[in-house]
Amino acid sequence: MMRPELRGDDGSGSLLGLAIAASIAAVAALMVPLYLGLAIRESVDGAADAAALAAADVAAGISPGFPCEIASEVALADGAVVRVCSVDGRVVTVEVSRSFVGLSLSARATAGPPAAVTN
Repeated sequence: MMRPELRGDDGSGSLLGLAIAASIAAVAALMVPLYLGLAIRESVDGAADAAALAAADVAAGISPGFPCEIASEVALADGAVVRVCSVDGRVVTVEVSRSFVGLSLSARATAGPPAAVTN
Protein backbone atom coordinates (compact mmCIF):
# COMPACT_ATOMS: atom_id res chain seq x y z
CA MET A 1 0.00 0.00 0.00
CA MET A 2 1.33 3.41 -0.91
CA ARG A 3 1.25 6.35 1.39
CA PRO A 4 -0.22 9.55 -0.03
CA GLU A 5 2.10 12.52 -0.11
CA LEU A 6 1.65 14.91 2.78
CA ARG A 7 0.72 18.37 1.76
CA GLY A 8 2.08 21.47 3.50
CA ASP A 9 -1.31 22.65 4.77
CA ASP A 10 -2.40 19.45 6.52
CA GLY A 11 -3.61 20.25 10.04
CA SER A 12 -4.00 23.98 9.41
CA GLY A 13 -7.75 23.78 10.02
CA SER A 14 -7.12 22.39 13.50
CA LEU A 15 -4.73 25.22 14.28
CA LEU A 16 -7.23 27.77 13.00
CA GLY A 17 -9.94 26.22 15.19
CA LEU A 18 -7.67 26.34 18.22
CA ALA A 19 -6.78 29.97 17.50
CA ILE A 20 -10.46 30.94 17.25
CA ALA A 21 -11.30 29.10 20.48
CA ALA A 22 -8.38 30.78 22.27
CA SER A 23 -9.50 34.20 21.00
CA ILE A 24 -13.04 33.65 22.26
CA ALA A 25 -11.72 32.50 25.65
CA ALA A 26 -9.44 35.57 25.88
CA VAL A 27 -12.31 37.97 25.10
CA ALA A 28 -14.54 36.23 27.66
CA ALA A 29 -11.78 36.40 30.27
CA LEU A 30 -11.57 40.17 29.74
CA MET A 31 -15.31 40.86 29.53
CA VAL A 32 -16.53 38.92 32.57
CA PRO A 33 -14.66 41.09 35.13
CA LEU A 34 -15.76 44.23 33.28
CA TYR A 35 -19.42 43.29 33.43
CA LEU A 36 -19.06 42.15 37.03
CA GLY A 37 -17.57 45.55 37.88
CA LEU A 38 -20.48 47.31 36.17
CA ALA A 39 -22.96 45.20 38.14
CA ILE A 40 -21.19 46.03 41.41
CA ARG A 41 -21.22 49.72 40.44
CA GLU A 42 -25.01 49.55 40.07
CA SER A 43 -25.17 47.79 43.43
CA VAL A 44 -23.22 50.65 45.03
CA ASP A 45 -25.64 53.16 43.50
CA GLY A 46 -28.55 51.22 44.96
CA ALA A 47 -26.87 51.04 48.36
CA ALA A 48 -26.40 54.81 48.38
CA ASP A 49 -30.03 55.40 47.43
CA ALA A 50 -31.36 52.96 50.04
CA ALA A 51 -29.12 54.35 52.78
CA ALA A 52 -30.14 57.94 52.03
CA LEU A 53 -33.84 57.08 51.96
CA ALA A 54 -33.66 55.16 55.24
CA ALA A 55 -31.71 57.96 56.91
CA ALA A 56 -34.18 60.56 55.60
CA ASP A 57 -37.05 58.57 57.13
CA VAL A 58 -35.28 58.76 60.49
CA ALA A 59 -34.52 62.47 60.06
CA ALA A 60 -38.18 63.13 59.28
CA GLY A 61 -39.29 61.21 62.38
CA ILE A 62 -40.94 58.37 60.45
CA SER A 63 -38.55 55.77 61.87
CA PRO A 64 -36.69 55.74 65.20
CA GLY A 65 -32.93 56.01 65.55
CA PHE A 66 -30.10 58.20 64.34
CA PRO A 67 -29.96 58.96 60.59
CA CYS A 68 -26.28 58.19 59.96
CA GLU A 69 -26.35 55.00 62.03
CA ILE A 70 -29.34 53.73 60.06
CA ALA A 71 -27.62 54.73 56.80
CA SER A 72 -24.55 52.72 57.82
CA GLU A 73 -26.65 49.65 58.66
CA VAL A 74 -28.55 49.78 55.36
CA ALA A 75 -25.39 50.32 53.30
CA LEU A 76 -23.62 47.48 55.08
CA ALA A 77 -26.55 45.18 54.32
CA ASP A 78 -25.99 46.03 50.64
CA GLY A 79 -22.25 45.33 50.90
CA ALA A 80 -21.11 48.95 50.99
CA VAL A 81 -19.64 51.25 53.64
CA VAL A 82 -20.79 54.80 54.39
CA ARG A 83 -17.87 57.20 53.94
CA VAL A 84 -19.75 60.49 54.38
CA CYS A 85 -23.10 61.19 56.00
CA SER A 86 -24.49 64.67 56.48
CA VAL A 87 -27.85 65.68 57.88
CA ASP A 88 -29.32 69.09 57.08
CA GLY A 89 -32.68 69.25 58.78
CA ARG A 90 -34.72 66.50 57.16
CA VAL A 91 -32.39 66.14 54.16
CA VAL A 92 -29.68 63.49 54.34
CA THR A 93 -26.74 63.05 51.96
CA VAL A 94 -24.66 59.89 52.08
CA GLU A 95 -21.64 58.70 50.15
CA VAL A 96 -20.97 54.97 50.13
CA SER A 97 -18.14 52.92 48.69
CA ARG A 98 -17.21 49.33 47.98
CA SER A 99 -13.94 47.78 46.91
CA PHE A 100 -13.66 45.67 43.73
CA VAL A 101 -10.36 44.27 42.43
CA GLY A 102 -8.41 46.95 44.25
CA LEU A 103 -10.63 49.78 42.98
CA SER A 104 -12.92 51.82 45.20
CA LEU A 105 -16.37 52.26 43.67
CA SER A 106 -18.39 55.04 45.29
CA ALA A 107 -21.77 56.70 44.93
CA ARG A 108 -23.55 59.65 46.54
CA ALA A 109 -27.27 60.07 47.17
CA THR A 110 -29.47 62.70 48.78
CA ALA A 111 -32.96 62.12 50.16
CA GLY A 112 -35.54 64.10 52.05
CA PRO A 113 -39.02 65.59 51.70
CA PRO A 114 -39.88 66.53 48.08
CA ALA A 115 -39.84 70.27 48.70
CA ALA A 116 -36.51 70.16 50.53
CA VAL A 117 -34.36 68.20 48.03
CA THR A 118 -33.17 70.30 45.11
CA ASN A 119 -30.70 68.11 43.21
